[in-house]
Parts: sequence; C-alpha cells; structure tokens
Amino acid sequence: MSAQPEPRRDKATEEAQLRAVWAKPKGWRYWTSVNNAQVGLWYGATAFAFMLFAGLLGLLIRAQLAVPQNDLLSAETYNQVYTLHGTVMMFLFAVPIFEAVAIFLLPPMLGARELPFPRLGAFGFWSFLIGGVFVCGSIFFGAAPNSGWFMYPPLATSEQAGIGADIWLLGLSFIEVASLAAAVELIVGIMKCRAPGMRVNLMPLFAWYLLIVAGMILFAFPPLIAGDLLFELQRMFDWPFFDPARGGDPLLWQHLFWIFGHPEVYIIFLPAIALLAMIVPTFARRPIVGYSWIVLAAVGTGFLSFGLWVHHMFATGLPQISLAFFSAASEAVAIPTAVQIFVFIATMLAGRVIFSTPMLFAMGGIAIFVMGGLTGVMVALVPFDWQAHDTYFVVAHLHYVLIGGMLFPVFAGLYYYYPLIGGRRMSDRVGRFAFWLMFAGFNITFFPMHLTGLRGMPRRVYTYPADIGWDWLNLISTMGAVVLGIGMFAVVMDVTLHRRGKPRGEVNPWNAGTLEWISEPEENWGVRSIPRIESRYPLWDQESLAKQVNAGDWYLPDAKEGRRETLVTSVLDAEPEQVLRVGGTSYVTIISALALGTVFVALTFKWWIVSLISGLAFMAALLWWLWTGTGDIPEKDEKDIGHGISLPLYASGVKSVGWWAMFITMTGDGTAFASLTFGYFFFWTVHEDFTGGIAGPGMFWPMVALALFALSWAAALGAREVNRRRKLAMARILLGCGALTSIAGCAAALAGPFTTGMNPTAHVYPAIVWTLVIWAALHGAAGGIMQLYCLARSLAGRLTHRHDMELHNIALYWHFMLVTALVTFAVVGLFPEAL
Repeated sequence: MSAQPEPRRDKATEEAQLRAVWAKPKGWRYWTSVNNAQVGLWYGATAFAFMLFAGLLGLLIRAQLAVPQNDLLSAETYNQVYTLHGTVMMFLFAVPIFEAVAIFLLPPMLGARELPFPRLGAFGFWSFLIGGVFVCGSIFFGAAPNSGWFMYPPLATSEQAGIGADIWLLGLSFIEVASLAAAVELIVGIMKCRAPGMRVNLMPLFAWYLLIVAGMILFAFPPLIAGDLLFELQRMFDWPFFDPARGGDPLLWQHLFWIFGHPEVYIIFLPAIALLAMIVPTFARRPIVGYSWIVLAAVGTGFLSFGLWVHHMFATGLPQISLAFFSAASEAVAIPTAVQIFVFIATMLAGRVIFSTPMLFAMGGIAIFVMGGLTGVMVALVPFDWQAHDTYFVVAHLHYVLIGGMLFPVFAGLYYYYPLIGGRRMSDRVGRFAFWLMFAGFNITFFPMHLTGLRGMPRRVYTYPADIGWDWLNLISTMGAVVLGIGMFAVVMDVTLHRRGKPRGEVNPWNAGTLEWISEPEENWGVRSIPRIESRYPLWDQESLAKQVNAGDWYLPDAKEGRRETLVTSVLDAEPEQVLRVGGTSYVTIISALALGTVFVALTFKWWIVSLISGLAFMAALLWWLWTGTGDIPEKDEKDIGHGISLPLYASGVKSVGWWAMFITMTGDGTAFASLTFGYFFFWTVHEDFTGGIAGPGMFWPMVALALFALSWAAALGAREVNRRRKLAMARILLGCGALTSIAGCAAALAGPFTTGMNPTAHVYPAIVWTLVIWAALHGAAGGIMQLYCLARSLAGRLTHRHDMELHNIALYWHFMLVTALVTFAVVGLFPEAL
C-alpha cells in the first residue's frame, strides 16, 4: 500500500461509471445476474415459496389428524406428506432463508461493494432451486420420500421406501452443495471484505453470528453428505453399510445424521438470534448490552452443539456413561443460550423500547423459544426422554424451538429490512394483525401436542382410534393451524399487494445505527464508496457518514477500468490490502448448476450414460469458469482508491481470497472424510470380528499409493517455489510429473482391494475399505487435474512468477490431500491387521 496525492475528481462521472459497471442485465438476461441484491432476493423468495409449500403440507397433516379414523389421506400419501413437510422446512427453508438474508445484507453491512465470489453465490442459488424443485415435485408423481425426514434404515433402505428415498438422498446432497458454497462465500466475505477499520471487535453481531454458523455448516453438513454416500451405495449397489446380516449397523446412520441434525438446530437458531441482535438495539435506542458476552455465548453455543447429537439416541441401548455425558452436555448448552436471551432483555431494560411490528415479532419469538428451551431441558434428561421419545411431546418441543427460534425472528427481519428491499415500510396494521394471529395460532396448534404426547400419541401415525383421549386435543391443534396459516397468508398479501404504486419512503425509517442502512435500494452496489469505520454503530457515532458514503467521498469511488471491484482487508484489523476484481454477469453459473443437477437426477433413475455426460459437462463448465473468471493478470500493479492510498490489484498466498476459499472448502471436505473414517472405526469397535474373515488390501499397495501421492505433493510445493524464482521450465516439468505420479497413486490405491479380491457387496469390511480408497483416489485425481490446469495456465502465459495465485492454492490443496492419503492408507493397510 502506497500513498499518493489525490487528484481532482468528477463525482458525477464516477457515479455514472459505477452504475454502468454494476447495472443488472435487462430482459431475459436478468436471470444471469450475480449481484448480491438480486441473488439474495431470488434466494429469499424461493425459500419463502418452499416454506409456504411445506405449510400447505402441514395443513394436510393437521386435516388428516383432526378427527379419529379419518380417511382424507391414505397411509402412503400421509407418509409422503409428513416426510416432505419436515424435509422442506429443515432443508429448503430454515437454512437457505438465512443464506439469502446474508447474501443480501452482508455487503452493505460490512461496507463492501460485493461478497468476494458473487458467481459462487449465484451457482448456489441455482443449485438450491433445481434441487428443491426436484425434491418437492416428487409428491405430484406419488414418488416422494416416505420414511420420515431423518430416513432411518432399515425402513429407508428397504424396497418399501421406493425411489423416494433416492430422491431424498441425492436431491438433498445436491442442495447441500448450495449450503457449502454459501458457507465458503460468507466466511471469506466476513473475514476479508470488511470496511477499513472494522476490526473484529467492531463487526456487527449479525456478521459474527453468520461467521459462526458458516463455520458450523462446514462441520455439520459433511457428515450428512458422508452418510448419504454410504446410504446411496447400499441402495444403488448393495454395499451393506446398514445391513446387520453382512456386518453393517443401522446405528451408524443415526450417528452421522444427528452429528449433522443437532448442530442443524443451532445453525437455524443462531442466525435468527442475529436478526434479533440487529433489531433490539434499534428499537431500544441504545447499543447492545454485553457485546463481548453475546459473541462468546454464540461461539459457546456453536461449539457445544456438536456434543449433543446422542441425546436423539437415548433409547437405542447405548452405554450408561454415554447417556450421562450427553445428557450433561445437553443441559450445559442452555447456559450460553440463556446468556443471549438475557442480553436482549438487559438491552430492552436499559433503553426505551419502541414496540414496533418488528419488535412484536422479535419478542414473540423470544417468548416461544424460551418455552421450547424449557421442554428441551426436559427431554435432555434420560428418564424423561425414555418416556417422551418418539411421541408428540417431541413434535411440540421441536416446533417451539424452530418456529419460536427461527420463524418469528424471520418475520421480524422481513418487516425490519423491507425498506432495503422495496424502498418503503410494510403495513404496521397488517403486520400487527398477522402477528397476533400467528402467535395465537402457533400456541393453539402446538401447546396441546405436549399433552397429546404425554398421553402416548406416537409420531408419524396417520390415524388413531376414538376412545383413547387424543381426539379433542388433535382437533384443537388443527384449528390452531388454520389460524396460524391465516396469519402467514396476511403477511404474504402484505408483501405482494399492499404497497403497489405507493411512493418510496426514507432509506432508514427506523433510525438504525448499523452500516447496511446506507444502502440505496435502487442501486446494485453494496455501498457507493467504502468508508472507514470507527464504531459498532457508525451511523449513530460518525456524523454525516451516510452522506459522505453516498457522495463518493470515501475509498474506491470509481470504476475507471470498467471492472467490478471491492476492497480486501486484513483478517483481524481490517486494514486495506488489495483491490479485488469480482466476477460479473455470466451464464456459467446456470450452466454449471444445470449440469451438476442433471448428474444427481440421472443417478436417481440410474441413467448412467446421462450422468456421465452431465458430469463431464459440469467439469468443462467449471474449468471454463475458473479459466475465464479467476486469476486474471491486471493491466497495472496498483490502483488509487482515494485519500492518497494505492493498493495492489493482484494477491496470492494467504492474502488472496482464493487461498482462503480453498482452505475453507478443504476443511469441509476433511470433515466428510473424517466422518467416513469414523464409520470404519465404528464398525471395528461394535463387532468382535470386524473383517468377517475377509483378507484386507495388505500393506504393499497402500504404502505405494501413499509414496506416490507424497511425491505429487512434493512436486506441487516444488513447482510453487521454483516458479517464484522464475524457473518456469522446471516448474512446468514438476507440474507434469506431479500429475503423472498422482494418476499412478490413484491406480496403486485401487490395486490394493482389487488384487486381493475384496467384494464390497459381501461384507461391510470390504465395502468401507473400498469407500475410503475410492475417496482418496478421487481426491488424488482432482489434485492431478489441478496440476495440469496450472501447467496449462503457465503455458498460456496466465501464470507467471509474480502472478502465481493458482500454485499457492494447489499447494494448499495437496497439504490436505497428503493428510487424507496418510490417514486412508494407514487405516486400511494397518488396521486391524497390524494389531
């Protein structure tokens, strides 16, 4: 970074340049946009549409259970409706709605023009849309999943599950790609694209919460993806991971699912609390009380949430020490959760609360969540859980936590942030009417379910006899569901109809203090110019900041080169490091999502050729995306960003956002690999004869594969170092040799189980060995392709000794790959044979 005198500026010309560069496409090309404002709105609208669809399914459930011996729905149809209701609410609304809010809000909230990978965000949206339509559409063909939203084997692995189980497994695996893509973008954006001066202790609480949640996604979603992989290998190829007759165990699925499933509750809850953390200070007219405490409590909640999964399995016959440990952990998580609730109460008591519509929804959500938390403490106690397990008491608890902890805060956020979406406030009259209908309807619906459950009504039953005392409670719940539905419909009408033709209102009608309220709804950039931040509530504490930002008085006020740009800052202190050029409008996001989606759909129907062709099309689109959209060599070394500061236009290594994206992606990948390794040792520990008398792959081929992968790792590191020293020919030789040794390593890895005749359908031992070996081989092949890609860029003059971002990223990948290879071949080659 260097300082230079600031020349005279024509602000009108600068603004026109920015508006032209950031303009959204017109006509049908509008759908190729990658702007955070458009993608965030698409994401949010789609998630709300899925929520309404799931709500209609919920009303069908309540209509079926309204009276005893009802024949409105058949048992099969009810099972599909029930499964899809839970699936859509959990996977297609609860998590994606916060990804949508984050994509829309974070750039202006962080004082950035855009998140660092806008095309990745758009790709995630199209993946989410395609996967969601595929899963939801199955019910109209009688092919929806029917085994419950947690798909327990052996029911879900049986023929009775039908193609619906494959749709669930493959459709949701595709949707999880969107969640992981969003997590990568959010983490890098929050860590590296904050406004100058926005140190980590000045970040808005919303950003803190989203950073924690995105990190949780990296550790929670991959175990489910690993479980889906094992599940689909059994359904598609008869590999017996969950078949006890061939050494498998259905409990492995429960472990992998709930390692995801319980953190998922907090992945849903914490962003909702993040919305409340923005709303409560605004309407209490004072900064949040205990900023540091709420951040530490959020971190603690996220950390503890990964130690709770077994409390869903108290009735499976686990050892007593496990029951005691996980019961204590389940009780302990109430402490940081309570800290967050008390912080909000203290803020309201210390301020002068304005009871606006957003505040009504916020306080209603807190009240309902506290009730759900109390019943959560009850089911965390093993003796009570044994009584209430799989009854409607658990259904009531789940909905009190998720709807109180998520849905009401989402509606609070909708009313609070709608001025940034539509340029005007929503109707207070309609909002208050909707709130009271929803609050009353929710409690009328779900509170009686506690009593229904205590009277012994099990979950997932589609009808019941008339003489056991459940009928009147179910009828009350159904009436309440109708009231709740009317309240939600009122909000939908408010969004779609009420304000048409009305003039725009003021930009910041609530007089909020955080930076996102600088944003102008009609513009496509996050902020007009990027300011220097000095407090947690800059609009309250920095006089005239909004006018200065919108007048272009701060950093990066122009787009003279015709490129979309934002600032990259340091992780801790947010000091400017680079001007980052981000990707613009492109078809490649849609093409990539369609190709990858076709792979999953084709696998569902076992269309192998279609799946192969689509996979190749996806790889081609991905390579084109990377070749044309990343690592461009700029036309000059530095750019003047104003105030006498010039920053580099190119960065590699740890200062590069690409390096961070690779690190975060491989962290999630490593979590999936750890989950598969957990499966290997799970089978080893639960069976006296883990191998079933079957010979393993031996030590020779695994050690050869490890040595070859180590050579490829060394070649990647060597290429990076000699390229830096301008020895381009040697770097290219090393990249070519690295790719060849990687391919040889893949062959050696597969040779182990192949030459010893390990049949993956005969027993779980060869099946899990083949799974780990194939995982390592596929990652080795990916590493080889990356080395060839770097070689091609070097030959094309797109990779030089100074512009070597790709080499740093590939070297980082190979660090992870070497660990994967070391663990894989040590495990399959040494255990249990070496003991």
